[in-house]
Amino acid sequence: MKDFAPYPVSFKRVKETAVKDYQNFKFSQPYYQASNYLSLILEDQNWPWVEKLEALSKLEPDSLAKFIPHLLSKTFLECYIQGNIEPNDATSIVQEIEDTIFNTPKSVFKSMSPSQYLIRRVITLENELKCYHQIEGLNQKNENSSVVQHIQVHLDDALSNIKLQLFALIARQPAANQLRTIEQLGYIADLYVRSDRGVRALEIVIQSTVKDPSYLDARVDEFFKMFENKIHELSDKDFKRYVKSLIDSKLEKSKNLWEESDFYWAEIEAGTLQFDRGRSEVSLLRELKKEEFIEFFDQYIRIGAPQRKTLSVQVFGGKHLAEFKKAIAEADAPKTYRITDIFGFKRSRPLYRSLKGGPGRMTMD
Repeated sequence: MKDFAPYPVSFKRVKETAVKDYQNFKFSQPYYQASNYLSLILEDQNWPWVEKLEALSKLEPDSLAKFIPHLLSKTFLECYIQGNIEPNDATSIVQEIEDTIFNTPKSVFKSMSPSQYLIRRVITLENELKCYHQIEGLNQKNENSSVVQHIQVHLDDALSNIKLQLFALIARQPAANQLRTIEQLGYIADLYVRSDRGVRALEIVIQSTVKDPSYLDARVDEFFKMFENKIHELSDKDFKRYVKSLIDSKLEKSKNLWEESDFYWAEIEAGTLQFDRGRSEVSLLRELKKEEFIEFFDQYIRIGAPQRKTLSVQVFGGKHLAEFKKAIAEADAPKTYRITDIFGFKRSRPLYRSLKGGPGRMTMD
């Protein structure tokens, strides 16, 4: 590998495929573009697709070959072994991998030092402030527009997790019914929980040709205002029914080894390492009181909540260009902030702490 030199013909073919993949992002659905912009805003180590495309376009075989030694000189391994194997055997396999890579004569691999370990962190949004980013869709032949409203809630915490998941369980179907069926805003209308490097959030996405993203965002706010009464008036019977449904879903066993592996890898990648997450959250759910759940909603989710942190990404499709021009000319409403410079905004915000503990070995028996 240290003498790696790409064949020009193979390099050209792979590069052309990669370039086309980045170029095709322009033709992706608006809701996907909105989600991509959202990640670009939230994550400190994230680069726009256009910059990646520009760098890729300048990449040549000799520059890639020169990069390989630099890459190997900063090697970091994360290993996960699952299946019919004893812990000692798994440890031996990892040790053999490390010895082969790092300790063989004339090895070009060098272990990354702790100070070089790269972590990806997420910006902290501001309480009681709605930040929003409005942008034209990359393919104006697509008439669809989209909004993704992201309500940032907390860094991974078992008790807060179950409250957020419970709200999503209660609100998902009513949200789809109100926004998609009753108001007929668009076929894509969904509500779900999102996690970015262990930072949990509630997210609603709508894609529509009927209305522009500013209008869609306002309707999402109206849904939360309307739904506040349902949460406050939730009967004990219904609360217990929703709790039982969430418990049942957490007690379901993985359907196959791939599904189980995905769960463990997600814990490793985020640094949360809560491998018994299902059992611990079920225990908390069984003790959860309705009053605690309502207090959580009033604190983090309802419109005007003291710790509500909102980011709205609005992608205007070809049918709503006039609305886009009008939207960007409007003054900011109270308690809102328009993001025009994504990277300047990111630099101005504090970051959630990382849950990644750095290099080291961890075993799970």
